[in-house]
Amino acid sequence: MSAALIAAATNSAVAETISVAPGEPLQAVLDRAKDGDVALLAAGAHQGPITIDRRLTLAGEPGAVLAGNGSGTVIRVTAADVVVRGLTITGSGRDLQTMDSAIFLEQSAERARIENNRLQGNLFGVYVHGASGSRVESNVIEGLRDIRLNEAGNGVSVWNAPDVTIADNTFRDGRDGIFTISSLKDRFINNRFENVRFAVHYMYTNDSEVAGNLSIGNHAGYAIMYSNRLKIRGNVSDRDRDYGFLFNYANYAAIEGNRVSGGSRANIGNRRDDGADDEKGMLPEAKPAPASSAQDGPEKCVFIYNANHNQFRDNWFERCGIGIHFTAGSEGNEITGNAFIGNRNQVKYVGTRNLDWSKAGRGNYWSDNPAFDLDGDGIADTAYRPNDLVDRVLWTAPSAKVLINSPAVQVLRWAQNQFPALYPGGVIDTHPLIAPPPKPMVARGQP
Repeated sequence: MSAALIAAATNSAVAETISVAPGEPLQAVLDRAKDGDVALLAAGAHQGPITIDRRLTLAGEPGAVLAGNGSGTVIRVTAADVVVRGLTITGSGRDLQTMDSAIFLEQSAERARIENNRLQGNLFGVYVHGASGSRVESNVIEGLRDIRLNEAGNGVSVWNAPDVTIADNTFRDGRDGIFTISSLKDRFINNRFENVRFAVHYMYTNDSEVAGNLSIGNHAGYAIMYSNRLKIRGNVSDRDRDYGFLFNYANYAAIEGNRVSGGSRANIGNRRDDGADDEKGMLPEAKPAPASSAQDGPEKCVFIYNANHNQFRDNWFERCGIGIHFTAGSEGNEITGNAFIGNRNQVKYVGTRNLDWSKAGRGNYWSDNPAFDLDGDGIADTAYRPNDLVDRVLWTAPSAKVLINSPAVQVLRWAQNQFPALYPGGVIDTHPLIAPPPKPMVARGQP
C-alpha cells in the first residue's frame, strides 16, 4: 500500500465528530480539528466569522445559526474538499470591494461542497473565487432587500472557477441570482430565482450549461454576454419584466426547449425600481419598462444583439411586447421550430437583407399567421413575413404610431399584400408551421 493510501486510511480511522455548543469559541474548535473531522453545531446561535483551513465538514443540527458580526465574510474557506451543510448563515458585511459573503471560497478551496444551508441577509451568498470543482446545491439564498441594487451582491458569484455546479437552489433578493465571469465548463441546473435583477448573468464564460432553471418576476431572466459554446436548455422565464433572454456577443450556443411567458404580475412581490440596475455599456437598449406599464409580459421575449452562429430550436415565446428583437449584424443564426404566440409584435428587425428563418423545410409557428395547409404536411402553404414597411417606419420613428389607423397606412399595407415586391428586406419564414410544437416544461417549481 502506498504512503498516500496509508495516510488516508489513518486519517479516516482517527476522524471524529466534534459537538459544538452555542457560545463555545468555534474558531478554536476548528483550529484543533484534524483533516476529516466533522464539527457539528448544536441548535442555537454560534458566533462568526471563522476560517476553515483544513479538510473537514462543518455541519449544523436543525436550528443551528452561524452569525457574523456585520463586517467581512462569515465563513472563509481556504482548504480543499471542505463541506458546509445544514446551517443558517447570516451577518456578513456590506463592502462590495472586499466581497463580503456568507461563504467565501478561496482559489485553494477546490471541490468544496456547500449544501442544504440557508444563507440569509448577506451581501453575497456564496463567492466562488477560483475554487474549481466546487458544488453549491440545495441551498436557500436570500440577499439584502433594504439596499439599492447597485450596492447589492449576488446570490452566487463565480470568478475563474472551472467545473463548478450550482444546482437545486432557491434565490431571492439581491442583485443577480448567479453571476459568472471568466470561467469555463460550469453547470447551472434546476435553480429557482425570484425578486432579483437577472436570474443568470453570464460574462466571458465558455463551454457551460444552463438548464432547467425557473425565473419568476425578475427584471430579466437570462443575460448571456461575451460567452461561447453554451448549452441553454429547458429554462423558463415567467413574467420577467424586461427580457426573457438577452444574447449580447454570445456565439455558437444551443438554445433549445426554453419558454418565455407573460401573464399577470399581480402576485409577484415588489421589485426595486431605483434606476440603479443598468450597467452602463453592457446592456444595449436595456431600458426598464415603466412600473405602471399595463403590459403583462416582458418587454422582449428574446433580444439578440450581435450574437452569431447560435441555434434557437423548439422554444416557446408568448405574450411579450416583442417576441424577438434581432439587431446589430447578428450572423449565421438558425431559428427554427419555435413558437411565437400572442406577442404584441412578433419580430423587431430593421435591415435591408432578407433572413429566412426556416431550415430543411421547417420554420416556426406564428400565432397571427392566417395561412392554410391544404396538403396536410404541417407546413403552411405560403411564407410568413412578420414585418412590413409600416413596421419599419414605426421602429425608426416611434412618434408615427399616431398614424397607425390612418387611411394612408391601411392603403400602404393593402398595396404590399397585392405587390409583394414592395416588402422591405427583413425576416421571412418560408416554411411556417401550421401548429405549435409541444410547450416546453421544466421539472422543478413550475408556476
